[in-house]
Amino acid sequence: MAAHMVELIIRLGRENRRWGCIRIQGELRKLGIRVSASSIRRILRRNGLGPVPRGGPTWPEFLRSHEQSVLATDFFTVDTVSLKQLYVLFMIELSTRQVHILGVTDHPTGAFVTQVARNLASDLVDSGRSIKFLIRDRDTKFTTSFDEVFRSEGIRVIKTPVRSPRAYAYAERWVRTVRT
Repeated sequence: MAAHMVELIIRLGRENRRWGCIRIQGELRKLGIRVSASSIRRILRRNGLGPVPRGGPTWPEFLRSHEQSVLATDFFTVDTVSLKQLYVLFMIELSTRQVHILGVTDHPTGAFVTQVARNLASDLVDSGRSIKFLIRDRDTKFTTSFDEVFRSEGIRVIKTPVRSPRAYAYAERWVRTVRT
């Protein structure tokens, strides 16, 4: 690669520390210059400009630092002897791994989930625990009214990314334990 191209890549990397190799590649394309992202990455690392600094804590760091004030909730199903499927709504406290079975129903509706959320929110207020975050998946059973119950108590609802079981590991692991 030409020396002036290497200098340009290094300059873009130094002046714009938040830009990664893909962003630099895009900016170079605007100038009509085609360079692969791996070549840009190699040049930046060779000149002491490693990966882009992170914007915040990683997910495991976030969970460790806030575990005293985080709850996770989810549904799991249980098949009965009469071949009826029941839905169990539970909540797990990350700090103590204490599990609360909030309700069991054969047909979970938005009204059911919202009422259970109200009951849990009042129990949390009565016990004096300060919960700041509730982690839940993107199940359609969790309606906006469910989220609003917790928001009204000052609890931030965090939806896990799609198809990311590691972000929801505590709840998923407990369900696996129950199934086993």
